[in-house]
Amino acid sequence: MADLGAILADLTVETQELDDIVANLSEVDWKRPTPADGWTIAHQIGHLSWTDRQLVTSLTEPEKWPAEVEKLRREGDDYLDRAAAEEAAKSPGVLLEEWRAHRGAAASALAAVPPGEKVHWYGPSMSVASMATSRLMEAWAHGQDVFDTLGLRREPTRRLWHIARLGARSRDFAFKLHSRIPPVEEFRIELVAPDRSMWTFGPEDAPQRLTGKATDFCLLVTQRRHRSDTELVATGRDVEEWLRIAQAYAGPLGHGREPKGKPQKSRR
Repeated sequence: MADLGAILADLTVETQELDDIVANLSEVDWKRPTPADGWTIAHQIGHLSWTDRQLVTSLTEPEKWPAEVEKLRREGDDYLDRAAAEEAAKSPGVLLEEWRAHRGAAASALAAVPPGEKVHWYGPSMSVASMATSRLMEAWAHGQDVFDTLGLRREPTRRLWHIARLGARSRDFAFKLHSRIPPVEEFRIELVAPDRSMWTFGPEDAPQRLTGKATDFCLLVTQRRHRSDTELVATGRDVEEWLRIAQAYAGPLGHGREPKGKPQKSRR
């Protein structure tokens, strides 16, 4: 069973790392465009803040949640883009303080969920541990856009394990999201962790396999890197197909990133 306390602790560290970066930016830097088409750094932080606020609503005012889900279904990507734009229009100081408050409230609300109770979200309902992992994944992924925009090198950490595990577990979700039947057999996934140890998922004798660096895998399943810009090695047709459509986050289909050297016009 996943350790919720450990996940929430890692989530706190992950968001604080990003906070430390953006807190020192000038107002001009907050307006710099990121690899997500039409999104500035302010949009990225605004999206995280808005999503944390939405999570608090789901957990503390569940009667309001069905209307939120319907709104997303009705408006699609435009709903998320408009929400991010509304947040980005705020001053950096206000946006940063609100993000801090919302992420703190979300963490507290997650910690208070009764054991065994599911969390309702825009995609399938999930366990509280899965939701906490999802928030960590989102913080890391949108943080990557900020690091890329600023040209900063990001040191990989053991916190990637949560994202790698989520990426492996979301395989069938990605196939279904693209209206495809998931493979019957599990894959073997072997990833080299930041400390050079091995993270493995799936049966050891599985004929279809994926090997490579954990960082590359996490960048791929969060759609922060194009398949061709990783060193991941796929053995099996189904694995190769998965790498083309992998998506660890809920919501509408992502468009991923273009290969290096091509203009970046993707969302999310």
